[in-house]
Amino acid sequence: MSNFSQVSGFTLGAYIDTGPLRWLYFVMVMSLYVLILLSNLLLIVVICLNRTLHEPMYIFLCSLFMNELYGSTALFPLLLFQIPVDFHTVLPQFCFVQIFCIYSYVSVEFLTLAIMSYDRYLSICFPLQYSTQMNFNKVFLLLAFSWFYPFISILLLIVLSIPLKLCNNVIPKVYCDNYFIVKMACSETKLNNIYGLIITSVVVLGPLSMIFYTYLRILKVCFRASTQTQQRALSTCGPHLASIINFSFGVCFEVLQSRFDLRNVHSALKVVLSLYFLAVQPLFNPLIYGLKLTKVRVLCRTLLRSALSHQ
Repeated sequence: MSNFSQVSGFTLGAYIDTGPLRWLYFVMVMSLYVLILLSNLLLIVVICLNRTLHEPMYIFLCSLFMNELYGSTALFPLLLFQIPVDFHTVLPQFCFVQIFCIYSYVSVEFLTLAIMSYDRYLSICFPLQYSTQMNFNKVFLLLAFSWFYPFISILLLIVLSIPLKLCNNVIPKVYCDNYFIVKMACSETKLNNIYGLIITSVVVLGPLSMIFYTYLRILKVCFRASTQTQQRALSTCGPHLASIINFSFGVCFEVLQSRFDLRNVHSALKVVLSLYFLAVQPLFNPLIYGLKLTKVRVLCRTLLRSALSHQ
């Protein structure tokens, strides 16, 4: 195989020839994307317009919904462009932009979920000190960290990958993935691998460890608390736990199908597994929070009724 110091484009090799069904898949994916946009935008508008929701928990939720819009937009436009066509080639600059967006989306998601678990921990375990410990300055600093740190760290990851000399240009996915670009490299990748492990530890294992610790403390308090406190903890922590579990499993699916030889798994299933954390989580979060949090549900219903009455 010939060496390339610079490829003219990356071929996305996981697209399946679906013949006339491609337009059906196009409509299905387009409908999913529109639903994701509308559901997340609705909840962002509800939180921003209602002063009763200008509390740390809902501000963090707003940040989470904004990240869902960001992550889904990193995937769906290119996916919609690629489904109807026969040649699945992406220019290197667009490929690296997509990698940056998808990787930073994952990082922001894990960090935001960890911050939300810390917020619930303070609210349930230290209710009297909550307003002083979780003031708006602290909220702003936590949100700034959850967005700017992933952007800077993933940008450095991309900077390390761009100069690599590649022996291939086929990425066996339906979107660009830095892991496979590093695997295709003919040049030294030790620095890329070390930095990749560091980033994974900081933005995945670090937040998951914080989430595990905070929920252990929350459970300890709930076991000794009144029934009313237990119900309040369940109502606010239930959607958050569901979101963490859903996203973590989605990322695990993607890692398993990328890192291990799954020749016995049908190619269509592998595509679905690789898309789960990017396609399901942005729809799952607004649905689970919109349905489970009473205050958000009531305000969404009021806003929709008001919009329909003005038509």
